[in-house]
Amino acid sequence: MTQSITRRTALTSGLAAGAASCAASPKMTPYTAVSEAATGAFAHGVASGDPGPTSVVIWTRASPSDAGSDRRMSVVWETAADEAFTDMRGKGETQTGAAKDWTVKVDLADLEPGATYYYRFRIGDQYSPVGRTRTLPAGAVEKARFAVVSCSNYPFGYFNVYDLIAREDALNAVLHLGDYFYEYGRDSYGGESGAALNREHEPAHETLSLADYRRRHAQYKSDPSAQAMHAAHPIIPVWDDHETANDSWKTGAENHDPETEGDWDARRRAALQAYFEWMPVREPTPAPEAFFRSFSFGDLLTIAAIETRLTARTQPFEYTEIVPTLTSPEAVAQFRDEILWDETRELLGAAQRRFLETTFQDSRNAGQPWRLIANQVIMGKVIAPDLSERVTEEDIISLEEQWDQARAFVEFSKLGLPTNLDAWDGYPAARERFYDLAKANGGDGMIVVTGDTHTWWANDLVSKDGAAAGVELGVSSVTSPSPYRPEFLGGKGADYALLTNRENKDVRYLSGASHGFIDLTIERETARAVFRAVDTVTSRNYNAFDEAAFDIDRKDGPARFADADGLGFKEGFLF
Repeated sequence: MTQSITRRTALTSGLAAGAASCAASPKMTPYTAVSEAATGAFAHGVASGDPGPTSVVIWTRASPSDAGSDRRMSVVWETAADEAFTDMRGKGETQTGAAKDWTVKVDLADLEPGATYYYRFRIGDQYSPVGRTRTLPAGAVEKARFAVVSCSNYPFGYFNVYDLIAREDALNAVLHLGDYFYEYGRDSYGGESGAALNREHEPAHETLSLADYRRRHAQYKSDPSAQAMHAAHPIIPVWDDHETANDSWKTGAENHDPETEGDWDARRRAALQAYFEWMPVREPTPAPEAFFRSFSFGDLLTIAAIETRLTARTQPFEYTEIVPTLTSPEAVAQFRDEILWDETRELLGAAQRRFLETTFQDSRNAGQPWRLIANQVIMGKVIAPDLSERVTEEDIISLEEQWDQARAFVEFSKLGLPTNLDAWDGYPAARERFYDLAKANGGDGMIVVTGDTHTWWANDLVSKDGAAAGVELGVSSVTSPSPYRPEFLGGKGADYALLTNRENKDVRYLSGASHGFIDLTIERETARAVFRAVDTVTSRNYNAFDEAAFDIDRKDGPARFADADGLGFKEGFLF
């Protein structure tokens, strides 16, 4: 009798033997990342963000010699239609001082839709670097193109991914999906690599106070590749957890101990104040944590930039707390079907759901075929494959040095439960509410772009009843290491990726083999996502290549994957 080969049963022997698949060698393009940062009165460069059809925010920071004083400083801003500033379009003056950490933000208005502008700042006779920005298009729009990026951890390496993005001329915007910086001290995550690369965090300790968060922002804005990216393109950012503290939720964070680190609300307020000072975005009122907003691109698409950390998120489950309670099949079933699906477990909150209802309706009424969701954590369903027979005690001990929940997670992986309880999988009822909201309000043509995991993903989004809801594209990191990188789990990381892919039908592609960004182009009926990668972050000399590429269409309503390029044999088979 001939046994049929299915997606779930294929490749078992190869996985067990550690025979991870590789695509044919991609074309490599060599670059050397910019190494000179801005100096003088504007040592943190310039940036722009939150573009609209007739407006955009421009940003810089003055660098006075007497930064601790209480005096005020006048800063002149100028805009032009050309880089030489011969075709001037606007000029004004604004004030800054220590109360704003000497940062400057100007919300330019009365601009032309779909236009490129250049901008600069001046203090006395000292000029800032020149920045380039773009307004959103209006009316009939045939194409939009974005760089999607996430997880830029300074001590883990050079921001070569930012350098690569800065070299692209035709982008409408950069979508940064969070973890723009990391809050850890030198004695924690990334400390060893930071010392080796002379890229150690400032301040040396974990960020807790307003002064700490300001200093950390200043360090990241001092990076020359970050400055190049910001000067080249407007940014539409959302935050994830590390802009405050690891695995944060509405009333706390995994990396916050009230007994030794003080009041969470005070720390959160300090983090958000520094964020809005140092990022080229508009601050929401009256609640700064309600950082959700939308961006409309004519009759083509709307971006909904959501917030899933500080507005409404319920405390996530932790493996070390859950595993001891799962003592029988009945206990596992109760956790999976009842506790995990508790309707009160929340990510978005009622106010944000109302915002999304209006956003989807406006997009539908504008005749737009696409909805693009800028999202923090993985939305697709991902069940943990059983690792208990595939990792050794030595592997677990090594992993525990990096992650204190490693042993509990290996035990957890035996139970057929979600891999990541901090992701939407840890809030399945909230995910269903989002899918229902999208479906009821014109949510076909939905593409979700996601950060957080330092890993490439292509996922089908499927509701509980099996209906297609859209697709998800997960972006790898700028520098942060992936749990699916080849050297992870004692050299089993790539096999772990293939195993996770094989065991989850909604996961179409998964790789932690490189750092990079998603080059996402959206046209009327199709979209194409190219996973643009760099081969190293430990040297400013790097090669760029395409890790994989995916075509998406929406011919029958929901967005669906149509084709893929650049996959290895096994990845292609599983796709």
